Amino acid sequence: MVAVGVADVRPIVDRVFARPDVLDACRNRDLSYVIKALWENGLTQGKIAALTGKPQSRISEWVRGIRAPRHASVIDDVATGLGFPPAARRALGLTAEPLATAVTFQSSGSPQLDIGLAFPDSPVEALDTVSRLWRADLEDPTEPHQRTIDPRAWGDASLKWLVGPPNEPVTGTHGRVGVGMPDVQRFRATVEMFSQLDDRFGGGHARQALIQYLSMDAERLLRGRFDDAVGRELYSAVGEATLLAAWMTYDSTPSSGLAQRYFVQALSLAKAADDRLLGASILDAMSHQATYTGRFSDAANLARAARTGTGNVATPTLNAHFHTMEARALARLGDAKGCDRALAEAVREFDRRNPDNDPEWIRYFNDVELNAEFGHCYRDLGRTRDAVQYATQGILAPDGTMFARSDFFVAIVLADSHLASGELEQACVIALKTLAAGEQIRSARCVGYLREFSKHLARIGNTTSIVEFSAAASSSRLWRIAARSPTAN
Repeated sequence: MVAVGVADVRPIVDRVFARPDVLDACRNRDLSYVIKALWENGLTQGKIAALTGKPQSRISEWVRGIRAPRHASVIDDVATGLGFPPAARRALGLTAEPLATAVTFQSSGSPQLDIGLAFPDSPVEALDTVSRLWRADLEDPTEPHQRTIDPRAWGDASLKWLVGPPNEPVTGTHGRVGVGMPDVQRFRATVEMFSQLDDRFGGGHARQALIQYLSMDAERLLRGRFDDAVGRELYSAVGEATLLAAWMTYDSTPSSGLAQRYFVQALSLAKAADDRLLGASILDAMSHQATYTGRFSDAANLARAARTGTGNVATPTLNAHFHTMEARALARLGDAKGCDRALAEAVREFDRRNPDNDPEWIRYFNDVELNAEFGHCYRDLGRTRDAVQYATQGILAPDGTMFARSDFFVAIVLADSHLASGELEQACVIALKTLAAGEQIRSARCVGYLREFSKHLARIGNTTSIVEFSAAASSSRLWRIAARSPTAN
């Protein structure tokens, strides 16, 4: 073989892909055949390796037919690196053109995540984007700490979800693996186990394991062969799973731009599935992150967009939650009148609910959860007596025994409210019980609640109750983390 320069690559690629047998190989996802054809026409293994970022030893195995690239992300890397023409990319099940916001590589070889903020325009682009996002996340464990939030992405995504063009049919026609409803059901059951782990132990416990599962099983299914009915169920299931990935990332690193990217891509998958309720729930979740990170006006608008985008389709339970998210944002803004109005609407909707009509993923929102939302709002508005009343009713177990992260949040709100009411001893007792119950939780948001409580303690000074609390709390892992810098987790 004769070595070639960069200028020689384009003619070789054009010549090889003009052959019908090569396009047939793309339709069969037989990339070894394609790479061998390129090699036989003068594209050396070294050049292929340099352009695709794959080891030359691996290229040699492909050329000799010892191993074939099967993973969708690898196929995409090869197609992009070698500049496959649009017809070949479509035959492989990829977008006709590489995404402009691809994962680039620094000289160290580590991935630099520059994807995920833009809302994809088609189901195929949504698949390509989210698969790149999963892969980049796995290849760089420090990624959640490197990305920053871009508030413009919330507005762009919500607008495209609200007024974007009608959905295309969601079908898979080129995949080798046939996908049916039992596959989707198995996928949902697996993701539900991750959801239970998240609720009990926090997003930091199994986040990477979920991303690994999605990058393998979800992508394998989405690259499979299915009709439109299965495709919509599949995209909805993967959208819900990506929403969970967003929540877990947000819980691990609340100000994470990576979490924002997962929220945006989950929304695009929900749109591809024509699952309007799931899409609204994702906007609702975006509102939650926006409030936590201090972008209160954005948070209120996202909650309103969720409500607007579902119209009469949303169940009363969903509408109640949309109103509470708006109320949480308005309370942080100090807009008591607006908050009261939103809470009143939440109660009105909640009183009409029938849980049997709700999607499975919103059925957790019961009286206890509604009271917890009221407790948060009243604490932030400075209505401490009301906050104590509602936060007390917002803890699942009346004796204060907790097993889930959501119980941790509202218990700290309750302790904070007692503190603001001058009931120092009661506040410290509740906080210590909460720390003991939360020892297994890995959640930066829990740490954030503790930091806020710690600041309020510091303003009061070294009373006997606070000194005793501090001594007892020093043995708590979460309290020690809260005492460190805000970037610690």
